[in-house]
Amino acid sequence: MKAKLTAVARKFISPSMRYEIRNVSDKLREAVGRACFWRWEVARFSLRQQSPYEILYIGRKQQREMASLLIGGKDQAPVSLAASGAKRPVVLVSELPTAGALSVPHYVSAVVPLGRPLDEIIARYDSELRRSIRKNRSLYQMRPVMSDEEIAMADRDLLRPYATARQGSKAAQFPTEEVFRLAKGYGRLDLITLDDEVVACHLGCEVIRGGKRYWSTLRFGYCESVFSDAKKLREVNSMTTFMTLEWALANGFDYHDIGLCVARPDDGLLRWKRRRGGDVDTLNNHACLFVRLPRTGKADFLWETPLFAMEGNKVTLHLGLPDTASDEEIASRYQEMVFGGLHKIYLYSARRAEEVFLQTLRSRYAGFPSPPILEHVACQ
Repeated sequence: MKAKLTAVARKFISPSMRYEIRNVSDKLREAVGRACFWRWEVARFSLRQQSPYEILYIGRKQQREMASLLIGGKDQAPVSLAASGAKRPVVLVSELPTAGALSVPHYVSAVVPLGRPLDEIIARYDSELRRSIRKNRSLYQMRPVMSDEEIAMADRDLLRPYATARQGSKAAQFPTEEVFRLAKGYGRLDLITLDDEVVACHLGCEVIRGGKRYWSTLRFGYCESVFSDAKKLREVNSMTTFMTLEWALANGFDYHDIGLCVARPDDGLLRWKRRRGGDVDTLNNHACLFVRLPRTGKADFLWETPLFAMEGNKVTLHLGLPDTASDEEIASRYQEMVFGGLHKIYLYSARRAEEVFLQTLRSRYAGFPSPPILEHVACQ
């Protein structure tokens, strides 16, 4: 019955409409999950022992880790706070919207616009990456899997071990049957070889949104000899991503979605994908937390914790410019936080940002098709 309904849907409902239906369905599922108030908790924690801010979290217990990740980053372990008389500015993080709160997505995608020559796309790469690709491209080949045995091998020896190596017991593994369904049906599973030896694989599928075709990378997998060697992993990872982009471009896709990242502007993985031409996008992300900034010290808080936020379906970036930071420190802090796909950049400070920094920011976005709007937010 389900197969028949799927066939009817594919015949009479356009791919873009199916995407929107899935999107609404995922959002409703997320809303229903948030409505389970008996699973909520109220927790107070700090990002570090001497942090001047107190984080007040209100939401499901299993989402508290995501809250601390978005606010503190991967290297910060939250410190529980006992009740005390000390007054500190409070940052409210909740699963329900509150007045004046920022809608902070859990994840963002890094999406590369295609529809232009390959040389133009890689012009955004740094010179070292371009040299590495030109040097190594002829050594690598990519081909689709040819049999069930190869699919099983890729799942068993590449996808699962790499996910476990990166995330341990918390790794979100693709079910084996889903890997087979993607490889043999609506997606694609490729093997990457180096000197005829399989070293990696790529699992992806097509997404059509607003009439545009996206090739969406779902997973990369690597053999142990690659992911246990950081230098080798960097090379193979770069080549796998580049060959997937080549394939998407050659097959007429409008965009290449490199995959999801934690929605932190200073996230290392997002930075890696930005260097490969990825613009921030909310493709495939349906969840968010609502962050209400502290009443005082907003600029200092956002200096430590810059945030992405959503305005409708548009991505904005919120940066702090504390009075204690020099122009050189500000320029250095935000040097890597230059993203395509932004609608606005909000600059929080007690005084207007120095023209030197604004000019630097404008120059960094000068080559983008749609530079973001810069807006100053006066704060205490």
